[in-house]
Amino acid sequence: MTRDNLYHHEHGGEPERRFGMSGAELLDFSVNISPLCPSLPKAALDALPLHRYPSIDGRGVKGFYCGRYGLDRDTVLPLNGAIEGIYLIPRALKARRAMVFAPSFFDYERACRIAGTTVSCLRFEEKERFLLPGIDVISEAIRDVDLLYAANPNNPTGTRFPKELLFALASRHPEKWFVMDEAFIQFTDDFPDSSLMEDAKAFKNIIVIHSLTKFYALPGLRLGAVIAHPEIIGTLLHFKEPWTVNAVAETVAQELLYCRDFEDKVRLLIRAEREKIFRHMRAIPEIPVKGHGANFFLFQWNAGSDLDDLLGYLIQKGIYVRDCRNFPGLEDNYFRIAVRMPEENDYLLQQLMQAGQEVGMSSS
Repeated sequence: MTRDNLYHHEHGGEPERRFGMSGAELLDFSVNISPLCPSLPKAALDALPLHRYPSIDGRGVKGFYCGRYGLDRDTVLPLNGAIEGIYLIPRALKARRAMVFAPSFFDYERACRIAGTTVSCLRFEEKERFLLPGIDVISEAIRDVDLLYAANPNNPTGTRFPKELLFALASRHPEKWFVMDEAFIQFTDDFPDSSLMEDAKAFKNIIVIHSLTKFYALPGLRLGAVIAHPEIIGTLLHFKEPWTVNAVAETVAQELLYCRDFEDKVRLLIRAEREKIFRHMRAIPEIPVKGHGANFFLFQWNAGSDLDDLLGYLIQKGIYVRDCRNFPGLEDNYFRIAVRMPEENDYLLQQLMQAGQEVGMSSS
């Protein structure tokens, strides 16, 4: 199976492929989805216009972004999930060479290769955490590329990419495109100030990819958008397929306009649980925290045995986490967990504490 085959790379949320168990049988900490779900009015969903085509351009999703964030309509391109934008951009811009950070989301690289774009990688500076290189290092690394893929926060390391740094890079290199994936930015404490959505229209070389599926716990319903200067949106529209946003997504997106209380509850919950998890994990030396941000943590299993021993132990306890060894640079026993509900996080912490004592000892 080739590297770019759809089934080659394992993502989170797929315990069936590896352990033969469904997500319903496990506490799935492998997917970074909000532990809370918005309350959507049943009447709106009952009236779904499934007997008609949706709008050709996903205008219901566009209406959400314009209504919620005050964006200009000609700066928003609705998507069937952020993943559609990740694959559309290098193809539409005809980028010859691209650079991605590593470790990072696999599909940036795959999208570029499928579009015929040559891809290079720039590693984060691995110390106690995975740190973003300075502006001069990044500038030198992108000297011969057309497009840079980045994320804020980066998945799975949690590395932040300050927008002031991106502004500086975009100004220094006006001939290059800078694509920022903000799939997890709504979970951050400094949102919306940290987001580029309202700033992108001022730059002709900054493109923002945003997702609604993670923060609003709607992974089964693909919702997202590209936000960029109108000229960039115009270019993407030459390559965008029609009707990729379905009628259910359009209807639900409009209902999300009324979820302000939900948004506040999610951020308060994530902040409290993130602090709790970090505090308790400091007491488990066999599993150091190597990165955290938004609603997830990156850990390294250092108990003297293979990560498979820990994964097997957790599966027996009904817990599924994200094996990160298929990320470049994380082959040495790294794994990721999402922040879930308090009692579920408490159970995970209890089992990780036990694993640090039992699994490591039994294998030494």
